[in-house]
Amino acid sequence: MRKTAIVTGASSGIGAATARRLAAEGFNVVLAARRRDRLDALAKEIAETVPGAGKIAPVTLDVTSQESADALAAAVTGCHVLVNNAGGALGLDTVATADLREWQAMYESNVIGLVRVTQALLPKLIESGDGHVVNITSLAGHVPYEGGGGYNAAKFAAYAVNDVLRLELVAEPVRVTEIAPGLVKTEEFSLVRFHGDEEKAAKPYEGVPEPLVADDVADCVAWAVTRPSHVNIDRIDVQPRVQAAPHKLHRQ
Repeated sequence: MRKTAIVTGASSGIGAATARRLAAEGFNVVLAARRRDRLDALAKEIAETVPGAGKIAPVTLDVTSQESADALAAAVTGCHVLVNNAGGALGLDTVATADLREWQAMYESNVIGLVRVTQALLPKLIESGDGHVVNITSLAGHVPYEGGGGYNAAKFAAYAVNDVLRLELVAEPVRVTEIAPGLVKTEEFSLVRFHGDEEKAAKPYEGVPEPLVADDVADCVAWAVTRPSHVNIDRIDVQPRVQAAPHKLHRQ
């Protein structure tokens, strides 16, 4: 019997790469995100290019909406793996100059959204007898850096939720894993952070010969969820070789 994995934020970047990889690993995959047109295109791509792919089901999801999260839970018959990937960063302002609306939006998607979707699907994860929650956070959730206050705060909170969940579910058949990436170059993360300003969006990657790509993070997810069910991978920190901390990169 194929297991079912649900991936939030599956319309691009790490989410889309994770969906492809889990399909290749033999999971049925539910693609969950706001942009349904992208999900439909991704579902078609996976069905046509991944040998032996199981059922690939796109479901529209807005993690900031309780109604949307409840609808997702109602739409699936079971869930073995939940990858909480939806979220992102906004701005690079100091605490003194920060737009608090951006802080609130980051907290809503990265923290409240993570909890909302987890709550909605937790009964099915427990019922599966072999559930696994994978939370995609960031090294920004462990090491603060100048200009990252809002994103740091949100990801520090996501890290705390992850660890509390692990404590609270220790008696249940559900594993909990945090994956904390460093610098990952995707098509949208930095562009969204800088509100579509392509010049600003390119700067974090300047002089970095080989940043991580989405497939590198998807590889970590796949490895964690395919360990024997008695093995819990608590946390994976992953960054490019030229990065030693969120604020420490070797640039050429």
